[in-house]
Amino acid sequence: MTIPRARHALDGIPVYRPGRAASSDDHKLSSNENPYAPLPGVMERASAELARMNRYPDAGMTDLYAALSARFGLSADHFAAGTGSVAVLFALLTAHLEPGDEIVYAWRSFEAYPIAADLTGATTVRVPLRPDATHDLDAMAAAVTEHTKVVLVCTPNNPTGPVVTAEALTAFLAAVRDDVLVVVDEAYVEFVRDPRAASGLAALADHPNVVVLRTFSKAYGLAGLRVGYAIARPEVAVSIRKATPPFAVTDLSQAAAVASLESQDELDRRVEAIVQERVAMVAALRQQGWDVPETEANFVWLPLGDDALDFAAACDPVSVRPFAGEGVRVSVGAPAVNAELLALVAAWRAARS
Repeated sequence: MTIPRARHALDGIPVYRPGRAASSDDHKLSSNENPYAPLPGVMERASAELARMNRYPDAGMTDLYAALSARFGLSADHFAAGTGSVAVLFALLTAHLEPGDEIVYAWRSFEAYPIAADLTGATTVRVPLRPDATHDLDAMAAAVTEHTKVVLVCTPNNPTGPVVTAEALTAFLAAVRDDVLVVVDEAYVEFVRDPRAASGLAALADHPNVVVLRTFSKAYGLAGLRVGYAIARPEVAVSIRKATPPFAVTDLSQAAAVASLESQDELDRRVEAIVQERVAMVAALRQQGWDVPETEANFVWLPLGDDALDFAAACDPVSVRPFAGEGVRVSVGAPAVNAELLALVAAWRAARS
């Protein structure tokens, strides 16, 4: 029996690997989830949509785009939403890349980038991070050719944590052609405290070729409902909408996202609590002797190299995210779990010294 063959582009593409399950949700520090419950009013607003599950969602995402428009002071045609910012990225690359084109991004960065890029048939150009785990934007600019159509800039960078500075992004945009789409992935932007950090929105205001990616999965705590969005000039936003499946974001998810935008004060309080836990984790790890890069996200990076898998196994019952041969990403969780993780890390280090 002959099985129909999938596209050749899939031959070298791995299946995306989610963070490893843990003994409890609180112990899962492998997926950069928010340890807090949904924001006030979110459960009630979302639950009201359950009685309408026999109806299709609002394909135009009218209320969501109106809420985003009010939040950012931009007309609704600047937004394109999907099932998480990763799905928006897939749609964006589908709309703008084809065989013969090139896409440039830093590596190591978000592991969905190669999957999304390779599916288009375009050629991927990876530029190594600097030794301090930051983007080398000078090298990325030098990697842009006449065939380059898209550049991805992840800030803060997942999984290593550092931000791209405003000065570096400004210089990069000045060096790159205007017909190259520069995607500034800001999935963790709410956790940023570095005053030198680049702003994707500021870059978009000055450069029509910039696209900003945002998500409700991280700071807003809606990872299970899958809502993300792009902010772009209307001509670019409409191309993303065209490549997005209709009815992608459920009415339940849209209602939860709108309600979340209405709880800014509580969001700020929770995000600040996570930031303070991050600062404490970094300080404790460095005190133990770890070389931890600067991080402005809700995770820390341990550059363990070949020890990554062994370390991750030793952290049980806490689940962390190893990248074989490179390092381990540890999400910031609830304070008690963070303390448990730090004790496990110290014991692992002591056993090997």
